[in-house]
Amino acid sequence: MSTHSDKHTAGDTTGDGAVPAPAPGGGKKTPRAGRSAKTRRTGGPGSAGGGKPGAQRATAPDDAPGTAGTTRRRPGAQRGAPDGHAEGTAGKTAAQQHGAGAGSGAGVSRRRLLGGASAAGAAGLVLGGAGGAWAHSAAQGDPPPALSSLGSSRVPFHGTHQAGILTPAQAHGHLLAFDLVPDAGRKQAAALLRRWSDAARRMMAGQPPRDGDQDTGIALDAGPASLTVTFGFGRSFFTRTGMKDRLPEQLAPLPDFSADALDKKRSDGDLWVQIGADDALVAFHALRALQREAAGTARVRWQMTGFNRSPGATDRPRTTRNLMGQLDGTNNPSPDDDDFTERVFVPSSGEPSWMAGGSYVVQRRIRMLLDTWDKQSLKEQEKVVGRRKSNGAPLSGGDEHTAPDLEKRGADGLPVIAANAHIRVAAPETNGGAAMLRRPFSFHDGFRDDGSPDAGLLFLAWQADPLRGFVPVQRKLDRGDALSAFLRHEASGLFAVPGGPAEGEYVGQRLLEG
Repeated sequence: MSTHSDKHTAGDTTGDGAVPAPAPGGGKKTPRAGRSAKTRRTGGPGSAGGGKPGAQRATAPDDAPGTAGTTRRRPGAQRGAPDGHAEGTAGKTAAQQHGAGAGSGAGVSRRRLLGGASAAGAAGLVLGGAGGAWAHSAAQGDPPPALSSLGSSRVPFHGTHQAGILTPAQAHGHLLAFDLVPDAGRKQAAALLRRWSDAARRMMAGQPPRDGDQDTGIALDAGPASLTVTFGFGRSFFTRTGMKDRLPEQLAPLPDFSADALDKKRSDGDLWVQIGADDALVAFHALRALQREAAGTARVRWQMTGFNRSPGATDRPRTTRNLMGQLDGTNNPSPDDDDFTERVFVPSSGEPSWMAGGSYVVQRRIRMLLDTWDKQSLKEQEKVVGRRKSNGAPLSGGDEHTAPDLEKRGADGLPVIAANAHIRVAAPETNGGAAMLRRPFSFHDGFRDDGSPDAGLLFLAWQADPLRGFVPVQRKLDRGDALSAFLRHEASGLFAVPGGPAEGEYVGQRLLEG
């Protein structure tokens, strides 16, 4: 599977689809300057929309200490992140989409949300919270300090979809799988998901994971920092809990691919968790809290740590680069596409009914052969990908968001974009329109015995049906993608991620109590 792809290729390091929302004090959607709808859908690898939203103003919550209902402006572009519930919600605020109360925070442009980890800027939804720095100051008897724009960014826990799917990719991430202990069944699993959901809801609001003094204190001084926690179920979960009759057909085992060299110990699992945050301590705090809540019910099967570009690291929101130095994610599916929702999320009328609003995620640990890649000339690297390394423009001409001309030939009569170039093999025209929403993290786990970096991509692809998304694209790449020679697929998993919980619900309740 590629690490640098077009609309449906498994391997971009991009953020996910966006939800448009009016900026504070207005109701107009931020325009996506410079790109027509056609261009947005046919842009090349490298960005999930490549948005360049203008700076947005973050509104302090009316009930925040010291604000007295006033509005404070925070400097810099707003990182804003409604958690990712985009079902034709053009023009709605994040509060409207998630059912949040009045004064729940600033809006965020659809383009920014598509920018993922590449976007510069600061906070997302600036909501009130009793935890983090405010709670710590209150405990010390001092006036509560104002959180930085990054620290104050809050993503709602409740909504149509779980947080962490459409949320802009955060700077720090943890992916892990749990296996239920031998004597744990459906009842114990339900109790665990209830505890996990409550802890996630609290931490995403900047509060400790539970009441009392049992918290580790790792994130005492921080706000929520765009924390998201996402939960899913593996195929084995349904056997372990006696619910084989509720197993979705979309969780059929993925086929074997010729390039796979999978470590079974780092693949699959009963329960899957994704944690993302723009602060490393906030992310680790959530990881530790969930592990502690699982004690006696489930044990960690494997865990992986990833990263993305930090907010504000570039002069403006830009498409992120992967560890090969390539712009990565230009042509991720966009909520502007008419078929975005049906490609990414299970419809309300879909089967099984407990998956309504949910999605299926394929996770792959893809090691990049960076020493070998770095020895290639710039011209050869661009030929492999089919795009300019400097700006992501297709070799057929234009800029990053110009649609590749797969028919264009050079003076020698050969295609300008080679027959096995990544963007050609991954093009929608050659894969029956198969599409996935890619939201990965990069990783670096030190160096191997031969001195080469153990680094690459924690690939995550979201789709309504992996049999129509990931599988056909990976089969095509497996047969003749020039980029595959520089990649090793070392771990894999497929998980059913149910829809977001309503107020008062826990994640998976419709499955476990239905």
